[in-house]
Amino acid sequence: MLSVHLICVGKLKEKFYQAAVEEYTKRLAGYCKLELVELAECRLPQNPSPGEISAALEKEGAAIRAKLPQSSTLVAMCVEGKEKSSEELARLVLDFEQSSSKHLVFVIGGSYGIHPSIKAEAQVRLSMSPMTFPHHLARVMVLEQIYRAFKINEGSSYHK
Repeated sequence: MLSVHLICVGKLKEKFYQAAVEEYTKRLAGYCKLELVELAECRLPQNPSPGEISAALEKEGAAIRAKLPQSSTLVAMCVEGKEKSSEELARLVLDFEQSSSKHLVFVIGGSYGIHPSIKAEAQVRLSMSPMTFPHHLARVMVLEQIYRAFKINEGSSYHK
């Protein structure tokens, strides 16, 4: 069974997001070993300087790196990543299942994104859309798409 990790910067506080995450966690239990990791987002002033943002991203990047399991394939969710259809993501998940990689790791950054070094290390950089979404909603969307990928790969009608 594939081990899927979702590393997220920022605490999920809203109950409606928590409920959605719990639902997809439950649904995914039959398809993969899912591990959710929440990392603290660095606190920044109201109008942070580029240097303050860079320092925060570096600190968050180090925290992400510390949680990466060995033998993992890293997927960075970032605006400059490539957009993929649900079917393309399903093929990607299937390829990972059949590879020697033991862990498929999705990373969602905080309000200011992901440190460039994490993006550079990622084997895949994905973008959900050119639109901007709250990173807490992105967590739910990524879990839903991972679930959808497994359903597509099993030939289920869920995807329709």
